[in-house]
Amino acid sequence: MIDFVFLIIAVLTILSSIMVVQSKKLVHSAVYLAGSLIGTAGLFILLKAEFVAWVQVLVYVGAVVTLILFTIMLTRKGEEENAQ
Repeated sequence: MIDFVFLIIAVLTILSSIMVVQSKKLVHSAVYLAGSLIGTAGLFILLKAEFVAWVQVLVYVGAVVTLILFTIMLTRKGEEENAQ
């Protein structure tokens, strides 16, 4: 059963990582990055490293992805005003 769960989480993490690179929109890439990092945290949980999984979620998903999304939103506003 653990092997099946590992396979599902690994496949979803790999697909999400590929979509980070392939996506044309920056916001979609940030969301896929969050999915990839959450999948990595899931793999840490399967390895019985709960502390590392929580640090992964809090620091990377919580802080880095939020920072990327705020940066995208702040820089997009200036581009839209200049385009009109």
